[in-house]
Amino acid sequence: MKKRRLTALGLAAVMACSMTACGSGANSGDAVDAKNPGAGTEGGGADTNGDDTKDGGKDTGTDGDKVISFWNIGTEDPDASIMKYAVDAYNAKEGAQSGYTVEMTAIQNDKYKEKLVIAMSSGECPDMYTSWSGGPLNEYINSGFAQPVTKLYEEAGLKDVYMEAATSQVTINGEIYGVPVLNVSISGVFYNKEIFDRLNLKEPQTISELEAVCDTLVENKITPFALGNSTKWQGSMYYQGLATRYAGLDDFRAAYDGSGSFEADCFVYAGNKILDWAKKGYFQEGCNGVSTDDGQDRQAIYQETAAMMYSGSWFTGTFSADSEEFYAKMGWFPFPQCDEVDNGADFANICNGTVGDQFVSFNCEGEKLDAAFQCASYYSSDEAVSLMVEKGKIPPINNIKEKLTDPLAIEICEFVENASDVQLWYDQYLPTAVANAHLDNSQLLFSQETTAQEVAKATQDAMAAYLEEQKK
Repeated sequence: MKKRRLTALGLAAVMACSMTACGSGANSGDAVDAKNPGAGTEGGGADTNGDDTKDGGKDTGTDGDKVISFWNIGTEDPDASIMKYAVDAYNAKEGAQSGYTVEMTAIQNDKYKEKLVIAMSSGECPDMYTSWSGGPLNEYINSGFAQPVTKLYEEAGLKDVYMEAATSQVTINGEIYGVPVLNVSISGVFYNKEIFDRLNLKEPQTISELEAVCDTLVENKITPFALGNSTKWQGSMYYQGLATRYAGLDDFRAAYDGSGSFEADCFVYAGNKILDWAKKGYFQEGCNGVSTDDGQDRQAIYQETAAMMYSGSWFTGTFSADSEEFYAKMGWFPFPQCDEVDNGADFANICNGTVGDQFVSFNCEGEKLDAAFQCASYYSSDEAVSLMVEKGKIPPINNIKEKLTDPLAIEICEFVENASDVQLWYDQYLPTAVANAHLDNSQLLFSQETTAQEVAKATQDAMAAYLEEQKK
């Protein structure tokens, strides 16, 4: 079984080249050392050919090796400073006493999964690593590269610290396989309040109201949505948002486990809406060639040629870091409910995203696992939480709203608190091959080069092939 799974991981590594990770805060570069987190942006820092895996996780702490390797995607601030905080705190305290030292390697997000899978397939998996939970984490667990930490989690009192929604994302078959970190990251619409006020527009509550807003913006020669879709996951958010508001989560989960299909009505609806919106000019011109990682999409917002951006809530930190003055113009609302179905209101408070946005999992045992878990526990300390809030994050801990001062962050937090369910991003939840099929094909909707049915069929074909492979 394990040998077969390792082969699957190896194949996934080849296909992972096109995968990207949402909300990392990283822009460019491959790998950076914790002592110089900014180096990766100019090609500096650690080896960028994947050889920085040499300290990875075959040791269990019983052969005298006291180095704990830790991989994550925090290549640039604010994520780099946050991820480095726990490492420095542990090394200065418990590490200094026990002799264990955590060495951190940060890898740019769009290459991270590929490098991690290659490391696992070659037996060089790091002792600690971050992931997005979902389907990939299941594969890591089944391949033996993630250890349950339920007992350590309970002994540390973290069940009383972290939001239940965060812990549930890494709870599989009753066991906890990771520690939530960084941020409550859900999709929603940021918009320019001054443009809305000038055109007498209000926050839309329904899809039809959103379309009326977009039509007014187009009539006034303002692009409704700034969109950088060269990495495909930004466009995937629209597809996921529309499908969720149309049918909730049952159809997606049925398609995932094989009892349903990605050709269900909600997915065809999502594809057709995107095609219609693209035809009407709702998206920034040439959006499939526009990058979000280097901020090209945000320029349309700052130049006020676009009024809205549908993206992850991590942009509260991004916008405020870019310009506090401009950020004061921004409002936020959740993706509107679908008024084309009778029970659309029932699906309107479902969150798409992640309550955690990077979960630390562990590929070690014994004393080394204890030490690695101690390090990860520092992310829930008062100091770490204050640092995250200062950097514009919403840490996934209980009662975090009391610590927030940013009005938009508070609004987002309240929406999450009242959510009926949370669905992880499709491209992170789905198995790699299926996610690639979804991303590659759904991107073509925005350039009107495919049909909704073709996208649905391509994703379903990939899912069927994956499920058939699991039977062997």
